[in-house]
Amino acid sequence: MRTRTLTLAAASGAALLATALLPANASGTVNPRSAQEGSVSAADLLAKVTSCSQISNGKYKTDDETSATIPVCGKNGAVFWKADMDIDCDGQVTSKCNGDTDPWFQDDTAFHQSDGKPLRADSLPYVVVPSTSSIWKYTSSGIKGGGVVAVIYNNKVEYAVVGDTGPTKIIGEASYATAKALGIDPDPETGGTDSGVTYILFKNSQVSPIESHSAAVSLGDSLAKQFIQNN
Repeated sequence: MRTRTLTLAAASGAALLATALLPANASGTVNPRSAQEGSVSAADLLAKVTSCSQISNGKYKTDDETSATIPVCGKNGAVFWKADMDIDCDGQVTSKCNGDTDPWFQDDTAFHQSDGKPLRADSLPYVVVPSTSSIWKYTSSGIKGGGVVAVIYNNKVEYAVVGDTGPTKIIGEASYATAKALGIDPDPETGGTDSGVTYILFKNSQVSPIESHSAAVSLGDSLAKQFIQNN
């Protein structure tokens, strides 16, 4: 998983990010504890989201069978929630994401690549936001398709984009690629994690093109620094 994170950064030309993932005395080997993206630590981000000023009109479930306990919280320049992670494999059909691997598979995403195609869940880190309802309308909070999200789990930070919309009453879902980068089992049927994931969505942000992960990391790192300063 950590090798994959470094490979993604290098493949997208983010040489500085790749360098940041190497220990100071690196000789071509990756420090296994340096898996996070960008320069802002998970601890610094989490320190800013210890309390919740609820902006949603109600709370969300993490799954159909659970009770509604998850609020959407407001901060300066961002909204956040703390939930589980279910795996979204929707979008382009690939060997990892298709009707055979995912019983809930849909061949489309709410937001599309610059070429008009659906997003690719197994290679693009993206987050699912609840569809508009009386509980919360994400666009009213400055959240849009392609917006930047800092996803934090197990002391790691992964930058993703808002890539899809989900059920109106359930929260806590991200793409196969997001889960894999964070060390979470990405299997769309049996994977995910029941708790411990923090999603910080930066208001009025947008990655262009949406499918550029390196652009999400670059913008996300900048917005995370602003978030730390302003909260």
